[in-house]
Amino acid sequence: MREAVIIDAVRTPIARGKAIKGWLSGLHPTQLLSLSLRGVLEKAGVDKEHLDQIIGGCVTQAGEQAGNVVRNAWLSVGDTYQVGGTTIDAQCGSAQQANHLISAMIKAGSIDCGIAGGVESMSRVGLGQNIMNGPGFFLPKDWPWDSTPDQFASAERLAKKYDTTREEADQLGLESQQKAARAVEEDRFENEILTVEAPVLGEDGKPSGETRVVDRDQGLRQTTLEGLAGLRAVAEGGIHTAGNSSQISDGSAAILWMSADKAKALGLRPRARIVADVLVGTDPYYLLNGPVDATKLILKRSGMTLNDIDLYEVNEAFASVALAWLKEFDADRSKLNVNGGAMALGHPVGCTGTRLIVTALNELERSDKSTALITMCCGASVGTGTIIERL
Repeated sequence: MREAVIIDAVRTPIARGKAIKGWLSGLHPTQLLSLSLRGVLEKAGVDKEHLDQIIGGCVTQAGEQAGNVVRNAWLSVGDTYQVGGTTIDAQCGSAQQANHLISAMIKAGSIDCGIAGGVESMSRVGLGQNIMNGPGFFLPKDWPWDSTPDQFASAERLAKKYDTTREEADQLGLESQQKAARAVEEDRFENEILTVEAPVLGEDGKPSGETRVVDRDQGLRQTTLEGLAGLRAVAEGGIHTAGNSSQISDGSAAILWMSADKAKALGLRPRARIVADVLVGTDPYYLLNGPVDATKLILKRSGMTLNDIDLYEVNEAFASVALAWLKEFDADRSKLNVNGGAMALGHPVGCTGTRLIVTALNELERSDKSTALITMCCGASVGTGTIIERL
């Protein structure tokens, strides 16, 4: 079987998904994703003619994100229409699964060069907009599982399962902000973030005619444990607040993949490869415990242990998700989300899976380490897992 390798990887800054107050809210989702698609090719110095297919994630495929947003984003790039595009929905793991699929297609010989990525513009297309039509809810009335589509309720169930306290959740929220602030101060994101010129919206939500340059993530904020402790929990008696949960966000990301042979022929230096990948179902009652089950399976398939892995990117959808993972494996906390996670940087849901790989790869190179595990919880009670290795 052929080897599939990562040639380059980029992302946009992550902006708050809060209508006119989000720095990227003036960009249509196709424009937002096209920035990463164009950006990764330009960064790699690869001509569009070499590209075969693009697969990208998007969770809320409605309105401006409907109609195969990945294909439409490519057409927004310009003059090459022959490249195929597919939009997938594995909920929050969509963009991570896109990388699994592109890598697998290259290994199988279906394509020689592809881009995996994802986009979500939550300021323009809010979560749930794609389940509002039709005579009923997206789950049937005779649904056999004792589960809930309410992610906050599921996060609280997970907290109870692992005896996670409000204090533990707030501490993780504080650590995420502190790590992200350090990463910005030390320019750790410089090699992965594209500089974006975005339209500024007026108070009426229409373009004001002005633009702003966006070159950093918007979600970072100064906070303290005392400040976090003063926030109101979303669920009565619960532990999760706006300070220890992921942020609603806008963003896109893209990774350029090739066969090792094609990369060699083009004189390109591969940066990494996938050692193992999984998409696994988890107990619908807990819904968000996918990282635990994904990690168990990917370690079994790879023959590795967590001690063999240098960095862990466990998406901070809620503090209880990352803390459940830490407790389940008694994992080394110093390896976890070393540049902050979704509580600080944000979580544009259809983009995050690729964003995590982009960030993990750049941190491996910066810190001269070898392997990283990326894992996420996802709606529909699945979990994603990827182990990447620098080349």
